[in-house]
Amino acid sequence: MNRTALHTALHMTIAAGLLVATAAPGFAQEGRPAPRTAKDVAPIDLTGYWESRIVDEWRFRVTPQKGDLAWVQITADARKAAMAWDPAKDEAEGKACRAYGAVGITQRPGLMHITWSDPATLKMDFDTGTQTRMVHFSKAPADKGAASWQGYSEAVWQTPGNVLIFTGDAYVPALVRGQAAGAPTTGTLRVTTTNMLPGYIRKNGIPYSDKAVLTEYFNRIVEHGDNYLVMTQMVDDPANLPQPFIRTYTWKQLPNATGWDPTPCLPR
Repeated sequence: MNRTALHTALHMTIAAGLLVATAAPGFAQEGRPAPRTAKDVAPIDLTGYWESRIVDEWRFRVTPQKGDLAWVQITADARKAAMAWDPAKDEAEGKACRAYGAVGITQRPGLMHITWSDPATLKMDFDTGTQTRMVHFSKAPADKGAASWQGYSEAVWQTPGNVLIFTGDAYVPALVRGQAAGAPTTGTLRVTTTNMLPGYIRKNGIPYSDKAVLTEYFNRIVEHGDNYLVMTQMVDDPANLPQPFIRTYTWKQLPNATGWDPTPCLPR
């Protein structure tokens, strides 16, 4: 083969390689497995029934009193709003669930049931307030619809062993150098929630606005043979918080649905 023919063949080979490398994501290439879903690559199993463990902040999470604003930094306007908290008014205006939105629901005592609604969506049901959160791994739509108590939640797995890559309709793992394929991993679920209706950071009227952004990290641990879900929550709200509000909540896994008792939102 002469030099010109060799160069032509080489250019054609490179072009073919680039075409394969830039093919539309989400489609399996010949001889390669199809992209796996968020459920397939989940590094931890969060499904099941979980009971809220309130080991501190009982006075804030269970029996909050009007004017008890300790341990949270809020703006002057937020303080004024909290001091004017009127649960009867919320009830009359059809806003009894203001403390049961995405920010507040994890603070309430009760049970949580986590299932996969589909391979790209986790469903979190809460018996307290009878609330449901949908956590989406797929790409968020341009229009997230009307604001709601639970807002719109986007999720991604974070693991020390894998870097998860979004392919347009699924997540696929990119193995870190030196890690064997199929090796067990651990990881964290990161959830970012926006598009929320204005609600309460605490049940006694400390407000968050419709501009608030909720970021959560879910980790599963085992202690003395029991499974626990540790949930770290950070609320950013330029309208009411001069700095992020950060708390960690713990849930213990239950063997079944015993104790599941859906109740309405209670503003008082």
